[in-house]
Amino acid sequence: MAQARQPEFDERPVEEVELTRMRRRHLRKVLAIESRVYPRPWSPSLFLSELAQRGTRSYLVARAVGEVVGYTGMMFMGREAHVTNIAVDPDFHGRRVGTRLLLTVMNEAIARGAQVVSLEVRVSNHVAQAMYVKFGFSVVGTRKGYYIETNEDAYIMEAADVASTGYRLLLQQIRHELEGGEGNRG
Repeated sequence: MAQARQPEFDERPVEEVELTRMRRRHLRKVLAIESRVYPRPWSPSLFLSELAQRGTRSYLVARAVGEVVGYTGMMFMGREAHVTNIAVDPDFHGRRVGTRLLLTVMNEAIARGAQVVSLEVRVSNHVAQAMYVKFGFSVVGTRKGYYIETNEDAYIMEAADVASTGYRLLLQQIRHELEGGEGNRG
């Protein structure tokens, strides 16, 4: 399978990023990003199915320079939430778009009463893992062969006790780093 070209990283944060609810009109660009970053992208019908489940799902897009440059989704199940996907256009990697998206859905998870947030990440995706660790996630297990297109394992990562004062302070610190332009890129 062809690999997406590796862009030259522009390390400058994207100044004007607008986060908004994903709508049908965003799907063309979301699918274009999806096909650039995942060997087995989600189908349009899968995204539409997810968007229709408004009570238990939340999908956001990040817009910059007039275009969708990233997106994320989260599923809510009582006191648990699960990041279904998060992706950033490779031309915007390293510019904190993913950090902004994850910060927003983590705050939404807390607002909806979640105590634990989970996700799966490729064992080889060290950049994403570093961002998740910054958000208090830790590896709690492995799913063997989870990514069937490559037979790659996935780490199961969780952030526990996300409604605690300590976790809220962590999110506040991440927000401060984003606003001040300090800290690690994500």
